Amino acid sequence: MQSLLEQTATALSTVKPEDSIAECPASVLSLLPSQPDPLISLAHSKLHTFPFDAVPLCWRRLYTDASVAKAVALITQGLGNVQHAGTSHQQPRERTLKRSAARDENLDSAGEDDGWVDGVVKILDMASIMAGAAGREDMIEELLSTLQHHLDEYHQEVPAKKRREKADGSYDDCFPVARHLESAKIPNIRYPVPSAICPSMLAFEAHIKTGQPLLIRGALEHWPAMHERPWSRPSYLLRKTFGGRRLIPVEIGRSYTDADWSQSIITIGEFMERYLLSDEEEEAAAGERKIGYLAQHDLFRQIPALRNDIATPDYCYIVPPPLSEENNGMEDAGFGDQTPAPQLEEALLNAWFGPAGTVSPLHTDPYHNILCQVVGKKYIRLYSPAQTAKLYPKGVEGGGVDMSNTSEVDAEAPAEALDAEFPLFGRAEYVETILGEGECLYIPVGWWHYVRSLTVSFSVSFWWN
Repeated sequence: MQSLLEQTATALSTVKPEDSIAECPASVLSLLPSQPDPLISLAHSKLHTFPFDAVPLCWRRLYTDASVAKAVALITQGLGNVQHAGTSHQQPRERTLKRSAARDENLDSAGEDDGWVDGVVKILDMASIMAGAAGREDMIEELLSTLQHHLDEYHQEVPAKKRREKADGSYDDCFPVARHLESAKIPNIRYPVPSAICPSMLAFEAHIKTGQPLLIRGALEHWPAMHERPWSRPSYLLRKTFGGRRLIPVEIGRSYTDADWSQSIITIGEFMERYLLSDEEEEAAAGERKIGYLAQHDLFRQIPALRNDIATPDYCYIVPPPLSEENNGMEDAGFGDQTPAPQLEEALLNAWFGPAGTVSPLHTDPYHNILCQVVGKKYIRLYSPAQTAKLYPKGVEGGGVDMSNTSEVDAEAPAEALDAEFPLFGRAEYVETILGEGECLYIPVGWWHYVRSLTVSFSVSFWWN
């Protein structure tokens, strides 16, 4: 660990002329080794001055390097205190995952409890979430994985108060998928999506040319996430996320189109405890079910250990045909006037992890998509681009945000209300499916789709073109 800390400090102090961080004032860079805190504050203010895509790279680099410098100092101080105290610093197995806000904020304290470890993880994850870990992705991952190994955090379990006790006194190490299915509002599938069992590459390539969605069964059997490294076990996810300490951005609310929707950054341990493992008594006491959703997040760049549990489907290496009115009605959807999405060198991965009841409203994506279901079940309804005129797309909203890829319609609202406000919607043709564990859904580019989780659900989307 000490050798890695020294190598990291040396790398931070060596600024190459071609590195964009060199565009920051020399007086600023001179503070990097000894005073990272004011530099984090400075860079943070710059990140919020521009839209994220327009933030000069030098400020993202400064935020990242200053965060790493602070983390190195905290690790050095924390490990020194641990060694001085002569303790192993192993995490208690039955400890509650929830950290107090006060301890999370006290990032400069390092003592005999493990608040400094929480602080290190928070600082480095914020560099990934806020600044994209610009230029330091491997460095941050190596620091976190080495520190976790050094502290022997591999045996963290779900807190006892959150585990469901069996009659014999043992506990289930699983999400309450079966319990949610008992009370889920499961639609009757009237217009099923076509399906195939693990089609060959040639068969799938031929299907893409039809411009139609496809439910694919049997294509994920080789994923470790489905078997030997199961994402269905909370204890496994906790071990892979530094005892649940890793930070994630969470959407709070049923859907991003709802008025009370908001966002928060919390630890994955707190996310699981609060939104995925709460029991029926707690939900009843709260008056309504809690909804929190890790949605469309590049979790696997942030936590590569989880990326090793899955594989990009071979189907994503097929070059799809050019968009045309003949193959999927994209012109009818108005896409013909828009700039095509950038060409991707490899598939874009996003994680979708949340409780029953989360909703992705009716919308379109700019890429072909294979949505893979690892845990739980989802109801999905799809409309071809040719149906766009009946789906009431939004327009440009406050702040100049273009929402034209999202429908104004709540697809599962009562028919009477929909007929009154959106009279054409009831005439739109659609197909639908329930996506189960181990299944994939191919969604052609431009197809409108509505998604509702029936249970706790963990999905991975692969966008490609």
